[in-house]
Amino acid sequence: MKENGQFPAGRGAAGVPAVSYRPTPGRPPGLEVLDLPGLAARAVKRGLPLTVPGRPAFHVVVAVRGGRLACSVDFTSYPLAPGDWLWVWPGQVLQFPDGHRGCDATVLVFPTGFPSAATDALIRDGAHVPYRLVTPDGPRQAALLRLLDALVEEHAALSDLPLEAYIETVRNLLSVILIRLVHLADPRRQGRSGGGEPFRLFREAVEEDFRRTHRVEDYAARLGYSPRTLTRATRAALGCGAKRYIDDRVLLEAKRLLIHSSLPPASISEQIGFTYPTVFSAFFRQHTGMTPTEFRSLTKP
Repeated sequence: MKENGQFPAGRGAAGVPAVSYRPTPGRPPGLEVLDLPGLAARAVKRGLPLTVPGRPAFHVVVAVRGGRLACSVDFTSYPLAPGDWLWVWPGQVLQFPDGHRGCDATVLVFPTGFPSAATDALIRDGAHVPYRLVTPDGPRQAALLRLLDALVEEHAALSDLPLEAYIETVRNLLSVILIRLVHLADPRRQGRSGGGEPFRLFREAVEEDFRRTHRVEDYAARLGYSPRTLTRATRAALGCGAKRYIDDRVLLEAKRLLIHSSLPPASISEQIGFTYPTVFSAFFRQHTGMTPTEFRSLTKP
């Protein structure tokens, strides 16, 4: 997978090449606007073609203008067609199994810290939308493409404005696109409270510590909330309880390791915080109906 022009070949905890963010030389950090041939060329240059799974540490938004594009995000295949938008969040496993031939698309690449704090507050729940693909209706698609065309034009006009003004211009255009996309991806979120600060802190704590503990009580003690408060906040944000959220995160990491690494299930069990492989196997079977070995044999390429 590609980032802005650099493809470090380190491997992440999920057994997938981890791709860090670095700005393209000669451009200010924050946002890259690319086409698919440019994306593919940079990927090859870094030794990680688009056909190989990668785990970017940044956002990737793909807007398909023409042709078809096959894409996979964390075990879900997305056959992209004209008018489709795909938003991949940092840490997800991304792959273009058939490459990019025959597809015309604009790709936006940016780190988490580039959108403003206000925009981040409005879009952050989009990280948990299970379906990555957005297909706007006619009027919304036309509006989004106008914004995208303006962003492409402004991004190319680096020398037209003072640097500070340039960065704010592209940041604000990107923000409008992101806010629109996250609401189109999950319109139900408009009726939810989002879980507020307790859920935001819980989500960050789980991401840091799910390999160490799977207990809601441990996160509650760390954050200074009661387990009940974390459960209410998670249910308000996602419609599920805090324990289910932790289990889903652990399960996702287990699947990533089973599919994208050759680690034995016993080693995977240890990496994701289980004391005994038998406990991991029982957990995995409870949530998937299969043992880890059965899952790997059915899904591993």
